[in-house]
Amino acid sequence: MMIKSLAPENTNSYQFTLKVKPEDIDVLNHVNNVVYLQWINEASEKHWAVLTNETIDSMYFWVCIRHEIDYIGEAFLNDEITVVTWVGECSGVKSIRNVAIYKESKLICKAKTTWCLVDVKTKKPTRIREDVLVLLA
Repeated sequence: MMIKSLAPENTNSYQFTLKVKPEDIDVLNHVNNVVYLQWINEASEKHWAVLTNETIDSMYFWVCIRHEIDYIGEAFLNDEITVVTWVGECSGVKSIRNVAIYKESKLICKAKTTWCLVDVKTKKPTRIREDVLVLLA
């Protein structure tokens, strides 16, 4: 189900759907907070896989250095979930990724994560240059 998301129209957003599985449920009988974090990470990885190419992947990788998560609603077993992500501000070595998680058309979780671009050879943070910026735009 395509839904109108929080992603600004001028961004290269990515979305996927999933169904809540029994292993996602905690003792309170709803999706555990850690599972939302897993979905946020999965969205980041899937979106980057669509954007990138072998040349870029041979030069750089991303590491997450911060998560800010707002839990707004709940999800339960067998709910259909839509996860939407898009890249926000990029500056220096850091990039902000936004994620919105929906149950039907209702926003139940949103996150802002900060990622650091790392040079494959040196394993040190590296400035986000035009070759990566053009992919994120």
